Amino acid sequence: SNNNPYTSFGATLARDEEQNLWSTPHDVTHTEADDDRVLYNMIVVRNQLDKDSEEWQKLNYDIYTLRQTRKEVRSRWKHILEDLGFQKEADSLLSVTKLSIISDSQNMSKARDILLKLLEETTIFPTSWELSERYLFVVDRLIALDAADEFLKMASAVYPKRPGGDRADEGPR
Repeated sequence: SNNNPYTSFGATLARDEEQNLWSTPHDVTHTEADDDRVLYNMIVVRNQLDKDSEEWQKLNYDIYTLRQTRKEVRSRWKHILEDLGFQKEADSLLSVTKLSIISDSQNMSKARDILLKLLEETTIFPTSWELSERYLFVVDRLIALDAADEFLKMASAVYPKRPGGDRADEGPR
């Protein structure tokens, strides 16, 4: 109702920070993927609870843990991309919004296969990780750059699975 664009600036920043579920602050497009909706719904439920309640504390911890896990996974991907020579492009390769598209529909099955191999053969994702659509876009970009196979090789070398099927979620060894 007020024409002053700055009146709700603080409230907008706080709301945007809550919706900053992935990597780019103040970009609400990051609430579009299924895994983002799960986190967003957790935040909505938490914000409706009394801050002194046990439920609020548990949800707050779960939200923090999920965000930290996402940051760790993103950091692992960025580390490998930089090792492959994409120092300047790593952030843009990892940036996925609702405007992102698959470059070639024929790459979709190859991208899924590589993503599944990354899940099964490396520890780039934690054991409890559900594959995110976000990384399908990243793998598609790597296929377009003819770097997907190299990424898989490097991920296998830097984040190998331990013998016996155990996963080493603590990072590189």
